[in-house]
Amino acid sequence: MASATKVLIVEDDTHIRRLLRGALARAEHQVIEAATAREAITALGIDKPDAVLLDLGLPDRDGIELIQLAKAGGAAVIVVSARTDTSEKVAALDLGADDYCNKPFDTEELLARLRTALRHRLAGNVEREQVIAGTVQIDLLHRRVRRAGEPVHLTPKEYGVLALLAGHPDRVIAHGQLLREVWGPAHVQQLDYLRIAVRSLRQKLEDDPSRPRKIVNEPGVGYRLVIS
Repeated sequence: MASATKVLIVEDDTHIRRLLRGALARAEHQVIEAATAREAITALGIDKPDAVLLDLGLPDRDGIELIQLAKAGGAAVIVVSARTDTSEKVAALDLGADDYCNKPFDTEELLARLRTALRHRLAGNVEREQVIAGTVQIDLLHRRVRRAGEPVHLTPKEYGVLALLAGHPDRVIAHGQLLREVWGPAHVQQLDYLRIAVRSLRQKLEDDPSRPRKIVNEPGVGYRLVIS
């Protein structure tokens, strides 16, 4: 029998910690708890969790400082925070967080995000060759895209955006990262470049470009390719 997935809750609010503990236990996860950054660092080193639900407003240290440490240990990281500022979300995603969930949150939605993050973690560093999003097939090995079996012509920039999203399916990729990797560091502020490319991708890949279901927007933060 497979061992239960270990999930570390890093949260100083006792009520929220209890709520998360109950939801995770019902989903048959093994729960570890930390109320401070110091406790979290100890738990990361000793318990080696598979995933971390991370609050940012910790009493002894900003939780955002723990993201890279958790990722270095191989854990999936979902930020669960009351901070709604776009710059906070972007910073967390740029540091490697797998997802960002605002408080107050729906526990079922949070568990679904956790399942997605854990699936990606299990995939490890295996390089993806094929990604399927509905009727769209993205062949990353041969740089080919098909929709309903028919070839789709993309410009180099359109393909660059799509390939980056496909390399991290169901995960938000920040605007800055997309611009930096596809257009180069000198263009990280040129959001219009990215919007034009995404609009064109939606015209070519979505069933209804005005109601996108494959390339979705996280307002003010970035885009994600939905495959689940």
